[in-house]
Amino acid sequence: MQFHHHGYVSGDPRIQAPAGVGLDRSVELPDEVDVLIVGSGPAGMIAAAQLAQFPNINTRLVERRPGRLEVGQADGIQARSVETFQAFGFAEHIIAEAYRITEMAFWKPDPQNPANIVRAARALDDEAGISEFPHLIVNQARVLDYFAEVARNSPTRLEPDYGYEFVGLEVAEDGDYPVTVTLRYTAGGHLGETRNIQAKYVIGCDGAHSRVREAIGRRFLGEKANHAWGVMDVLAETDFPDIRLKCAIQSHDGGSILHIPREGNHLFRMYVDLGEVAEDDGGKVRLTSQEEVEARANKILHPYTVTVKHVAWRSVYEVGHRVTDKFDDVHPDHSGTRTPRVFITGDACHTHSAKAGQGMNVSMQDGWNIAWKLGHVLDGRAPESILDTYSAERQVIAQNLIDFDREWSTLMATRPEEMEDPSQLEEFYVKTAEFPAGFMTEYTPSMLVAGDSRQELATGFPVGKRFKSTLVTRVCDANPKQLGHHATADGRWRIYVFADAPAAGEPSRTADLAEWLVTAPSSPLLAHTPQDADLDAWFDVKVIYQQPHADVDLGKVPAVFLPKVGPFQLTDYEKVYATAPADDIFTARGVSRAGAVVVVRPDQYVSHILPLDATEELAEFFAGIFVTRSDAV
Repeated sequence: MQFHHHGYVSGDPRIQAPAGVGLDRSVELPDEVDVLIVGSGPAGMIAAAQLAQFPNINTRLVERRPGRLEVGQADGIQARSVETFQAFGFAEHIIAEAYRITEMAFWKPDPQNPANIVRAARALDDEAGISEFPHLIVNQARVLDYFAEVARNSPTRLEPDYGYEFVGLEVAEDGDYPVTVTLRYTAGGHLGETRNIQAKYVIGCDGAHSRVREAIGRRFLGEKANHAWGVMDVLAETDFPDIRLKCAIQSHDGGSILHIPREGNHLFRMYVDLGEVAEDDGGKVRLTSQEEVEARANKILHPYTVTVKHVAWRSVYEVGHRVTDKFDDVHPDHSGTRTPRVFITGDACHTHSAKAGQGMNVSMQDGWNIAWKLGHVLDGRAPESILDTYSAERQVIAQNLIDFDREWSTLMATRPEEMEDPSQLEEFYVKTAEFPAGFMTEYTPSMLVAGDSRQELATGFPVGKRFKSTLVTRVCDANPKQLGHHATADGRWRIYVFADAPAAGEPSRTADLAEWLVTAPSSPLLAHTPQDADLDAWFDVKVIYQQPHADVDLGKVPAVFLPKVGPFQLTDYEKVYATAPADDIFTARGVSRAGAVVVVRPDQYVSHILPLDATEELAEFFAGIFVTRSDAV
């Protein structure tokens, strides 16, 4: 965390100084906004937290509830999400209060007495060390609280506008605020009344029954529900020995349970199998009582018992695997004729079971993906064409999620004796660990992602996948640091320069690149960064030397890696790194000793890999994304 460069800070450094629309933010919802976010779920709150970092963008978030979410809904936090929380500044805080999953137990019918269950296997949650961050369980409400805090402490002082229900919208062909949104008051003195809001863009984050989705004519494709589950967050007494361990429990004839311990030690969640749903059920299964869910749980757990003392939250749901035909308001036949104005995220565009722990996690990546892109467009950095990449990127990811969840849900609902291999469930869990951890997302080539023709220069940073952090040593203070942890959600692109063999101050391709970055008119730093902004305002350039940190002379490091920042133009020393003695990043991530440039998007995905001397290619790549500065040569 950096502060003081704008002057001495004596208070909480996480609270940024107000700027732009945050200097005089209206308490009441204004008639015109740049971005209107509908719904304060995970996708909506991360989108708000990201857009709140752009001081001149007027973003408002409306929610039909009268206040914050208090209980229930999602609870699984994959390691990729914790990486994301790190970017927004609250990973350490949420890890401290969450339950951490380190193992999973698999219970099956006792071969000697199938009426009883026995522990058949245990599996490490992250045996391969996929991430330095853990797999967590924590109430969705707390996740939303943390994102709300980030937005509230941002330059724009963004806070949700509670008590507004989305009714409908219309998109005009032109105009500064082409989207007319009709809202209805759900609380306060105007209860039941409607009003219109004009917006440049709308993000629909309003759940599986999304009215925003209906308003733009998008429809779900895929299988309807055919299997029901009862889910309960409870405080209970039990003799089941693995009550504080994540478990997949399969009985002989009673169905199955996915058991999830919750934060705080005493609370736990059970997804209890309610069986197949008849075609003519008409939703009656959703009326299943808590007593019946508990009875089924006890049948599955036999010979163990569970006695519920308190129900914090419960629900009954049917598994459906569906994804919408598109994630924005431009009909596929009209793609390329206009750019989208309305976007849908999360459950509004993909539905699946909760047992794979993916819903909240994938939804947050939806929200982050569209938010930084809207930030770029509205801040004058990028053309509107960048917005076409949202649906193109995230629809594929949603379909991959549906395919994975369908297989996992089917295995969970299959009797052990009907499986080809008795160990099939636990083997699938271990084999596919990278997917539920959130690390199989791989964006294909587009204006934002180059091809992989230079992948051999950095094999451990696959183009299109998230930038996998590793330890380095910060030269200025000799502190070991995770390189990726400095990629905060500030809307900037990262340019990581992995130096060639010569030391700082010696003739090298690293030195030549550094000179080009601050002198060439086509350099992204000069061609696109506003003239009155700091050199690193839009592009965060870091260097990693091959030498030990004690052998890197800061006095000889090129100026681009030691930029002047803030009103006092103070040197930022935190962009110069060296290899860590115990874990050489060049070896750990397969980076060529001849050096490489790794370009990373604002949402932490690798966009391009280039040799140090490929300056023209680097310039062309960013020229295809950014608007050229009007005063640039």
